[in-house]
Amino acid sequence: MEFKQIQELLKAVNKSTISELTIEEEGGFKITIKQATSEAIAMPVAQYAPIAAPMAVPAPAAAPVAAAPATAAPAAAATPSANEKVIKSPMIGTFYRSSAPDKPPFVGVGDDIKAGDVVCIVEAMKLFNEIESEVSGKIVKVLVDDGTPVEYDQPLFIVE
Repeated sequence: MEFKQIQELLKAVNKSTISELTIEEEGGFKITIKQATSEAIAMPVAQYAPIAAPMAVPAPAAAPVAAAPATAAPAAAATPSANEKVIKSPMIGTFYRSSAPDKPPFVGVGDDIKAGDVVCIVEAMKLFNEIESEVSGKIVKVLVDDGTPVEYDQPLFIVE
């Protein structure tokens, strides 16, 4: 089974209600894809929230300023103007702008892209999935920081 076929399987499972898919080929190749449930996703968020508060206590003046823009930016990004399009995450995982820490980002603000161009990587269960743009245009804004966890359907880029 080729890498592109595995990517297509991952996309199909993400878009469906299937919780687990196992495929075995005659040559001994076997792949199992398990999709996390929304209940399992919600629990880590609740567990991390109390941990972040003690870290913010030593610098109370900086914490509210940093927290306010972080929550305001995704809300503003969720409503792009009429001539802007949003590239969203097709899966849950960790967002990476480049293929390796010492490599340049796939795309940056001001870059022209076309449909099919790789714009980032989302790592899920030790699989690094190249995310391709479904739209053409110019990157106006990168909405997620490198190495940040992302949710399914979370906006990643705004394209004009």
